[in-house]
Amino acid sequence: MSEQVEAPQAADVDSLTFDEALVELQRTVAELEQGGLALERSIELYERGVALHERCAGLLGQAELRVQRLLERAAGQLAVVEARSEEGAD
Repeated sequence: MSEQVEAPQAADVDSLTFDEALVELQRTVAELEQGGLALERSIELYERGVALHERCAGLLGQAELRVQRLLERAAGQLAVVEARSEEGAD
């Protein structure tokens, strides 16, 4: 069985940077994909993964808004720029 790193509590998700949340989300998904976990542990990891996903999505939304504001200041008018990569598209 793989060594488990103690994850911060759910309240700590809000204090994670984008990079920290993304790394933890990737670890969480990898642990779930390995399988063989007790049901309760799987549910805990899934809940944590959802919270981490929401944190990442929120931070990306904030970053996109900041970029739009910078473009507005630089050009005097808002220019909408597609900020999503093909890799992130569903």
